[in-house]
Amino acid sequence: MYSFLTTENWADYELVDSGNFEKLERFGDYYVARPEPQAIWDKHLPEQEWQRLANAVFTRDKGSQEKGQWKLKKGMPEQWFINYTYNDLKLRFRLGLSSFKHVGLFPEQDSNWKFIYDTTKNLKTPQPKVLNMFAYTGAATLAAKAAGADVTHLDSIKQVNFWARDNMEASNLDNVRWLVEDAMKYARREVKRGNKYNGIILDPPSYGRGPNGEKWQLEDELNEMIKLCREMLDGTDYFLLINLYSIGFSAMILDNLMRETFGEQVQNEELGELYLHDSGNRRLPLGTFFRFSSVGR
Repeated sequence: MYSFLTTENWADYELVDSGNFEKLERFGDYYVARPEPQAIWDKHLPEQEWQRLANAVFTRDKGSQEKGQWKLKKGMPEQWFINYTYNDLKLRFRLGLSSFKHVGLFPEQDSNWKFIYDTTKNLKTPQPKVLNMFAYTGAATLAAKAAGADVTHLDSIKQVNFWARDNMEASNLDNVRWLVEDAMKYARREVKRGNKYNGIILDPPSYGRGPNGEKWQLEDELNEMIKLCREMLDGTDYFLLINLYSIGFSAMILDNLMRETFGEQVQNEELGELYLHDSGNRRLPLGTFFRFSSVGR
């Protein structure tokens, strides 16, 4: 099934507008304007409205595609919290204004968090083991943990793991296994050890570095990583979710990789794109995903 999935019914988040390579979002009580390379259309709202609403505006440094500075209105905090609820799942996230335009959360992942929570709850294993690699500030980790999983959270940046731990504590959860590690090295070791997981979550960047300078290049490394995941994934009670945000990386690539690698283990699969919709009813594409599980819908 090919699906277009968007964030829905989240009181503390909305994409207010997008266009001219920018997006204006509301996180709780605060409005944030920052670059968005895929918003190539015109803005729906007038520029004066953007200026009126935005509590924080990110501007790139000259010569940099990512790094820049935030300009804050009076009363705009550098850190604040928002809430997330879905059925009986209740999470709380600390947001912050980073020098790389990020705020610590990717709201388009809402439908994936719901999938992780529902699927983990419906696995047959009493306390399923879930591995979250490239795990960032841990929203997917917490969705699995809240559903009863024994979760290993792996990211190569120590400060990001501290941030994820703050989110865990704010959400009244505990007992996550935190690892500052290179994902590829860890996966290779787990395969050698014969360790298995009921759930594997992957959200790899286009490019990154491990804690000791290990290089990650998506198109070079992804095929091997998927094969390692096949060896780590439990054969009878399982789910796997992969999400990619890489301009020009077709969903068909994911489809080919997953079906070729996992074969008949691909059940109840869903392939598609994640997007956010703004006040002008434009759909902002923010990644492709492939997910499957032994749990029937």
